[in-house]
Amino acid sequence: MLVTGASAGPGILQIGRFSESGLAGWSDKIFKGQTEYLIVDDSGQNVLQAKSRGTASGLIFETEYDPQDYPFLSWRWKIRSTIAKGDSRVREGDDYAARIYVVFPHWFFPKTKTLNYIWANRLPKEAIQPNAFTGNAMMIAVESGDDKAGQWISVRRNIIEDYRRAFGEDPPNVGAIAIMTDTDQTKESAIAWYSDIEASRQ
Repeated sequence: MLVTGASAGPGILQIGRFSESGLAGWSDKIFKGQTEYLIVDDSGQNVLQAKSRGTASGLIFETEYDPQDYPFLSWRWKIRSTIAKGDSRVREGDDYAARIYVVFPHWFFPKTKTLNYIWANRLPKEAIQPNAFTGNAMMIAVESGDDKAGQWISVRRNIIEDYRRAFGEDPPNVGAIAIMTDTDQTKESAIAWYSDIEASRQ
């Protein structure tokens, strides 16, 4: 069993512990401008707040583990609203108020694959499609639309099942988890909040 990361107890791998450790372990990944990521208080708990104003940058947490050992990824998130002009089918609409990447690296970078769990603008919930820029990034709509905007939503995904559904094969090792709130394509603004993220055996 290969694991690189903080264990939070039997069967649990802590990816991001914003409530206790802030941004420890996370680093910036800038694409276009810089989204603002801050630890803020939300009803007495520290969470990550992301504000994007026509920008696209993310936070990445490097970790290495076999998804067969920790198949589930769990987190909570909240958005102010979706992106009015956002449309996952076209490049100019490839913006999301909230998304979490699971990165499966390959020694030959063009073969690196990702699962993108998104709070979709229009894509129906549970729908899946290739990213408008690359087929190696598959978009999975965990939530969709504004019906639950302003509410904390709990998410738990089986990344093995999602990878099989997306790519038709079993996944290799996970190499990183990333967060991004971005609006560089639409030039709009977005605010999202993310709570602790963990991988688990069940």
